[in-house]
Amino acid sequence: MEPKAGRDTVRRHNLSLVLRAVRDAGETTRAGVSARVGLTRAAISSLVEQLLEAGFLSESGKTFSGHAGRPGTVLKMARTGVAGLGVEINVDYVSVCVVDLAGTDRVRLVEHLDNRGGAPSRVLARAARIAARALASADEQELRPVGTALALPGLVASGTVRAAPNLGWSRVLAEGLFAEALAAHRPQRPALPVRAENEANLAALAELWFGGLGDARTFLYVSGEIGVGGALVLNGELLRGAHGFAGEIGHAVVAPDGPECRCGSRGCLEQYAGQSALLRAAGLDESDGAHGVSELVHRARSGDERALSALARGGTMLGRVVSGAVNLFDPDAVVLGGIYRPLGPWLAPPASRELSARVVSGLWPVAAARLRAASPATDAVRGAAAMVVQDVLTDPLAYSPRPATG
Repeated sequence: MEPKAGRDTVRRHNLSLVLRAVRDAGETTRAGVSARVGLTRAAISSLVEQLLEAGFLSESGKTFSGHAGRPGTVLKMARTGVAGLGVEINVDYVSVCVVDLAGTDRVRLVEHLDNRGGAPSRVLARAARIAARALASADEQELRPVGTALALPGLVASGTVRAAPNLGWSRVLAEGLFAEALAAHRPQRPALPVRAENEANLAALAELWFGGLGDARTFLYVSGEIGVGGALVLNGELLRGAHGFAGEIGHAVVAPDGPECRCGSRGCLEQYAGQSALLRAAGLDESDGAHGVSELVHRARSGDERALSALARGGTMLGRVVSGAVNLFDPDAVVLGGIYRPLGPWLAPPASRELSARVVSGLWPVAAARLRAASPATDAVRGAAAMVVQDVLTDPLAYSPRPATG
């Protein structure tokens, strides 16, 4: 049985409730928080004062409700103090992001680098150098990141990249290597805790927290990059699987006698709908990365037959694999992120037709629009930084710069 909750445990829980209520509202008053969480005005007042003193909330101005009584001050999430650092290492770029307690991007740096075949320690050291620059910018804004989350492609569990075929990594102790490299850039600062997660999982969480899904809390996120990643969100929680490897949709086989994949299999979805495959099929240089994707969009808009054919085939293969996942998982929606967002106007129609034809529930006709593009405000690196912030929101006292009171 769980131990009985003590006074300290209850207060920590209530502090989290109040902090989340303010975050969700954007701006509110003590009375508004009380109505939202169901605690008394006196209890809310005490909790708010503690969060203000610890620097998690700020207050300003007066608000008039139209009712009798004193006007309340407006509560907001603090724009300084505790923050989260996210770092995404992908095949052809490194992206770094710092978000504040409201989940707002405050620093973002992107460098386009070819990370394929590079020694993991070298790639992680380059990422740490970029992260150190982002932390310096955060310092200038009086932000204090309290942790780092790494967004990495491939199979990631317990801080280790078990396999990332497109990077050429196997059994890489990513958390430790990155933490050591970052500490070397900040010898006078306390070491930041580091955690590693699959990039598609973090992009899906960003979509859950910041996207436009409305009431949809169960969805499949499919991320197109050099590879194809996937993440399953069930009732607002990641479905990780028994070993943390759920969602590897890019290695679902669509043609057993198809092209050989870096994973060692043949005919994986990645070989038809991954970035390299789409660029190659369209007659573009597959190593052109983001520039190649932009050119593919341009050619598709111009009606280039080869580009349109490549996207139609990629969308069809994508739809076949996704329809199997929909039959198995029964999500409310399928969200297309990464390069699939700009390529969606050409990938989504053939994918939607496959879904309409193959999903047995009959709930996925083309007109249902359950296949949708990811929000422009969501990506893996923002999800990574926001994961750190979510830890703070869950137990703010654990990250308070001042001793806990009360």
